[in-house]
Amino acid sequence: MSGAMGTGGRITAVLGPTNTGKTHYAIERMLAYRTGVIGLPLRLLAREVYDKIVARRGPSVVALVTGEERIVPARAQYWVCTVEAMPTGMGADFLAVDEIQLCADPERGHVFTDRLLNARGLHETLFMGSDSMRSVIANLVPRAQFMHRDRFSRLTYSGSKKISRMPARAAIVGFSVDDVYAIAELLRRQKGGAAVVMGALSPRTRNAQVEMYQNGDVDYLVATDAIGMGLNLDVTHVAFSSLIKFDGRRMRHLAPNELAQIAGRAGRYQTDGTFGVTGEAEPFDDEVTLAIEEHRFTPIKKLNWRNSRLEFGSVEALIQSLEKMPTDPALVRARDADDLLSLKTLSDLKSVRPRVRTGRDVRLLWDVCRIPDFRGISHGEHTTLLERIYEFLHEYGRVPDDWLAQQIKRIDHTQGNIDTLSKRLAYIRTWTYVAQRENWVDDESHWRGETRAVEDRLSDALHGALTQRFVDRRTSVLLRRLKQKEGLVADVNDKGEVTVEGEFIGRLEGFQFIQDKSATPDEAKTLAQAALAALAPEFSLRADRFYNAPDTEMDFTDQGGLMWGEHAVGKLVAGDDILKPRAVAFVAEGASVDVAEKVQRRLQHFIDRKIATLFEPLLNLTRDETLTGLARGFAFRLGESYGVIPRDQVATEVKELDQDARGALRKHGVRFGQFTIFLPLLLKPAPTRLRLLLWALNAKFDEFPDSPPAGLVTIPAVVDAPEGYYVTSGYRLAGARAIRIDMLERLADLLRGQDSRGGFEANPDMLSITGMTLEQFADLMVGLGYKAEKGERPKVKAVDKVIPTDAAPTDAAPTDPDASDAVTDTPVFDAGTPAVVNVGAVTEEALPAADAVAEAAEIIDEGLAPSAEIAADLAPADAISEVTDAEVPTGEAADAALAGAEMESFVTFTWGGNRGGNRGGNRGQNRQGGDRQGGDRQAGERQGGERPQGKKSGGKPHGKPDGKGGKPRRDGGKGKDGNKPQSFSARPPRKEKPIDMDNPFAAALMGLKDKK
Repeated sequence: MSGAMGTGGRITAVLGPTNTGKTHYAIERMLAYRTGVIGLPLRLLAREVYDKIVARRGPSVVALVTGEERIVPARAQYWVCTVEAMPTGMGADFLAVDEIQLCADPERGHVFTDRLLNARGLHETLFMGSDSMRSVIANLVPRAQFMHRDRFSRLTYSGSKKISRMPARAAIVGFSVDDVYAIAELLRRQKGGAAVVMGALSPRTRNAQVEMYQNGDVDYLVATDAIGMGLNLDVTHVAFSSLIKFDGRRMRHLAPNELAQIAGRAGRYQTDGTFGVTGEAEPFDDEVTLAIEEHRFTPIKKLNWRNSRLEFGSVEALIQSLEKMPTDPALVRARDADDLLSLKTLSDLKSVRPRVRTGRDVRLLWDVCRIPDFRGISHGEHTTLLERIYEFLHEYGRVPDDWLAQQIKRIDHTQGNIDTLSKRLAYIRTWTYVAQRENWVDDESHWRGETRAVEDRLSDALHGALTQRFVDRRTSVLLRRLKQKEGLVADVNDKGEVTVEGEFIGRLEGFQFIQDKSATPDEAKTLAQAALAALAPEFSLRADRFYNAPDTEMDFTDQGGLMWGEHAVGKLVAGDDILKPRAVAFVAEGASVDVAEKVQRRLQHFIDRKIATLFEPLLNLTRDETLTGLARGFAFRLGESYGVIPRDQVATEVKELDQDARGALRKHGVRFGQFTIFLPLLLKPAPTRLRLLLWALNAKFDEFPDSPPAGLVTIPAVVDAPEGYYVTSGYRLAGARAIRIDMLERLADLLRGQDSRGGFEANPDMLSITGMTLEQFADLMVGLGYKAEKGERPKVKAVDKVIPTDAAPTDAAPTDPDASDAVTDTPVFDAGTPAVVNVGAVTEEALPAADAVAEAAEIIDEGLAPSAEIAADLAPADAISEVTDAEVPTGEAADAALAGAEMESFVTFTWGGNRGGNRGGNRGQNRQGGDRQGGDRQAGERQGGERPQGKKSGGKPHGKPDGKGGKPRRDGGKGKDGNKPQSFSARPPRKEKPIDMDNPFAAALMGLKDKK
């Protein structure tokens, strides 16, 4: 090379520590000439320098030549190469070799030594490197001049630091792939991630990783010792995770000059840098620290050398020339490299030996052996591949296209993890190298483009895999923006998902930020900080929208939560007044005080208006200043009970109320029921739900009971229901179910007309009101204090036959002659019932509502159920047979005698003496007591002047007389024949007596008899 390039030019050794601008100086000197060649230690660094020169002179005059990449324009003037790929015989005006201290490297040193001894530019030659090379260069190249360059910044030792306390813009150095991955994973969890730089990466992957670091996406870089070879990065601190490395043969400690080469990456240009250790690495010795800081190292005295004047007469001659010993004492023969080991192995193979006959064959074999072992699997695997390639080249002069295409196709897959992609990249580098060799493939341009495209795809995939594994882009982006103190703006979509700088950080539910649950504990702090800064404007806008939102968008839950749409925005807590709960807003800690106060005020307005609307009757009642005395006290008692109170709890107060007081209370809708005193409007589902919530709030329950489903007449008993639950819910517990109190009062109305001592059966109206089966109704009645006796009887079949008119007896004919034509065939179930009612006859007279305000007399409790008034004994009359001998008895089918008797079940109810069944109707299941049924049942008050309950035998009516002095009577004030008052009793029915058809109660009694 020396003869080809010339020896007459100036030779300069530019020496000094890192960060002295040596490479930059060489580029400037090269561009001052018309042509030039620069050799660099790494493919990565060669690409970096190539890009710089292209930016200044354009791609048409700049060539890039490495083992796996070859970009050579037709008018190339400046050649950027790896040291091994530097062209010979060009006669360039300028030549430079960087990192010349690598002459001492055991693996590659012989190549750098050869360039030091033989490579020259026509006009100028530069060797850049460490000061430790001064003496040996002066010895081997006597014509060399020396230029010393001082470091631009100061480099100091900072000791040991944990990864968690590593400063930003730091590079952590590991000496194995496993170490690099482990450190990067730790940085991802604690710092948001790190870029990864290794010598095995393709330039495309390395550049993408470095760019991610340089633009601030991550603040940390994890690298191998490749970082020390001239890579210019914005690094302020270098931390060694170990001081020991495997050099290909053995584990050894790094020399001080090697440590300095790596540590010197910290503090670029005029920015000071620091270096230290981390993890399990031992701290630096004081001597080593001083040597690195002052850039004083032991001079290099021996350089690795291998003979470059090779003999190709035979394989033996080639091997002998490669193993030649140096004659200069400053040179030592390099250990056998991979290419020499492969040559020795291949030359002994039976498939190769016969093919090596001429010098051309020997040169071809040597060129094949120089293919680097990029895959690094094993020496045997590598030589097997070289054997196949040599056979193709020797036999065909080319590597077959189909075979090469098959090899590349096997690699061209971008799926897989980091290790898989890295292996594929190593494999494709082999075929990239083959395609770069002249005359090894048919279409060099095609295969160079094909291998380059596959390498680019794999490089991009590897960069993506490295980023995905070792970079939490969300955390790194947020950390960078927070560090820059720029205003973060959050985007919130219609689902409440919050993104900052395009990264999902959590959800906004109401005014609370719910952090992404997939975040690690190390990420959580960063997400919280970013949310705090980014959501401040959103909280203000949302608070304004909420404050102006209508009440229809808000609601409360059974557990006291306050909802805005589907999100909880607050809760209710007990206030100073039972009807004035206090709203507490759910607002994130990062929101401003104004936002929290605005949300709280709006919630308070909502619940105040809700109570005012749903409890309007009750509030009007308690605020009515016209109520005085006992009426006002009773109104406040109702207010304290949320408008519903069992009658037995206020029996004394009710007795003390006069009719004027009751009338004043009725004007507000108060209903004095037999079992409960309540405001009917407050039994609707919405007021009931609110009443139950307020009751639970003021009772300070840990868990609030749910409100009953709306619209149900009865509900199943709730296990372990708290005391007061049923009455607050608007129900009364009776047996296994609870019945709504307003429907219970309607049932009580029906029960008054029944004979509770002699026994009665449930009629369809009773079952219809309760919506129960007979069995359920029986359990309900037992819960109300009745006894239920089951029995069986023949079932009455439906009538499907009528009796002809001529079969009816003559004494059953109508009295009205004009009606005789109208009476034809009469159904069996109508037999015995007058077809025509005489004018003026009283069948059943309802008590006018306006005249029914008088109270029943107070009755001493004799254990009798409340009952309707029953007429006293009537005057004897001739017995009237219901049917003639020729008729079928009423209610029986004509063929009843022919069919077998079908039995049916029935239940007879009698009063059990238990006044009230379940005490107060407000206790849970298994809390049935024996309190008085319906409270003060003697008063018999009904809302709107309904009929008072029946009297007991021997009692006297109390209260004001109806009309102008007459006592209230069910017959309008007339007795038998219209001039005798009727008396009523609850005694069992007497023996049947003839019924006077002129008696106004005849028709009613006939109906009762028919039902029996």
